[in-house]
Amino acid sequence: MPSLPLPSRRRFLGAAGAIGAAAAFAGTGPAEAVDNDVVPIDWRNLGTYPGADAAGRRVKEILAGSSRYLIGPWYAATYTRYLPDGYIDLKGTDERAVRLPAMAAVAAATALTTRTYDERTLSAANATIRTRNLIRTLAARHRANNTDAATRWGGDWQTALWAYYTALAGWLMWDALDATDRGQVAAMLIWEADRLTTGNDIFLVGTSGHQLYMTRTDGTVVSPGDSKAEEENWSAAALSLAAVMMPGHPHHARWTRRNIELLLAAAACPADLTSDETINGIRLSSWLRGTNIADDGTLQNHARLHPLYMVAFDQSLYQGFVFGLANRAAPRAALHNIDRTYAALVEKPFALPDGGTSPIYRANSPEIYYPEGNDWGTHFPFYFGNFDLLVSLTGQDTGIDPAAAKWERLHNQDQLTLMSRFADGRTYGADAENTYYGREHRIGAMAGQAYLTLFLARNTTGNRLRWR
Repeated sequence: MPSLPLPSRRRFLGAAGAIGAAAAFAGTGPAEAVDNDVVPIDWRNLGTYPGADAAGRRVKEILAGSSRYLIGPWYAATYTRYLPDGYIDLKGTDERAVRLPAMAAVAAATALTTRTYDERTLSAANATIRTRNLIRTLAARHRANNTDAATRWGGDWQTALWAYYTALAGWLMWDALDATDRGQVAAMLIWEADRLTTGNDIFLVGTSGHQLYMTRTDGTVVSPGDSKAEEENWSAAALSLAAVMMPGHPHHARWTRRNIELLLAAAACPADLTSDETINGIRLSSWLRGTNIADDGTLQNHARLHPLYMVAFDQSLYQGFVFGLANRAAPRAALHNIDRTYAALVEKPFALPDGGTSPIYRANSPEIYYPEGNDWGTHFPFYFGNFDLLVSLTGQDTGIDPAAAKWERLHNQDQLTLMSRFADGRTYGADAENTYYGREHRIGAMAGQAYLTLFLARNTTGNRLRWR
């Protein structure tokens, strides 16, 4: 893959007064380990993927539009000044201040490195500068690199996910980062990954606080209506990325083991508690101490059976591309019970309010049926189309009818219909469509990771999505 375009070394004001920072390019050889043993992606051995197949065209268009919006108008309106230390002003340390730019960085970094970026309103060179701004500032503000309690983030229940997004974007654009940036990206990810290895088969971190299961083996419901699946697979994501980026690090084995543990706990169902199956060295009946999903593949969140959290297992399936970027096989644990959950979306009947039944996926329609309602809004086609694509590419729809590829087409075409309402690449209009304040950023992060999965599955060197 060609190197990224070289940005100017001078600071400049972009459209709407957005700021930029000079990016120093210091390329490394594809097998050279630098900065805490980070091994850069060897793009030359991964072939090319033009996104010319039907699913590829849809996801490519979603990614191009979303990244153009996020690194263009959104960035310009959000980041208008430097702080005295030369970093952009994140305006806080909470989810809005950290997760949102991290997701935007994933979208933009993917679009730039896979040559899907749309330059119609901002050049690739300037988009590269802005993306680097996000990555370097987020990493510098993490507590691994920052002693200022007023401006640092990290060590909270969701921060492993924010670190994963930031480090993934940084790894994709490694050549655009200088030595300081690289070291801080690595330190941030190491800190969050190491924190997660302190947990056990009951607790996420340490020996108290957040537990791994909604329901314990003795029947105790630890968190009524609140599956722990999502936070475990996003925590596993940080562990997987650390292990892949830094295969020679002294903590590699611990990260690898804990990644597998969290993947299995996230998708554990009652049948697993008596199963003799061993996955990646872990016997389910011996290690698991509870469950997060039902045997029928459904799960609860926000005190309801919640389809949006069923498709949050996308984060487990993204491990295919993370390992594939290093030409390695992902752990089989990432696929555990995905087929159960997908069957529940496509085939399981649920009662309708006026009588009769319907699956969550409505026949021959992009419409989603929420059996117990949806407290997040009304329009989420790409959340489902993204999951459909991942299920199809990983073969987790075997025996399920209709197959995932059909649903991907329906849901992602509906996503493109939403986007067609706007000229700037965004998806949403009225807040009621999706009430999450990071709704555009969520679309961008999903699109980036979905396209990377397609890239690894359908590149010119052959399918790199492998499972061991």
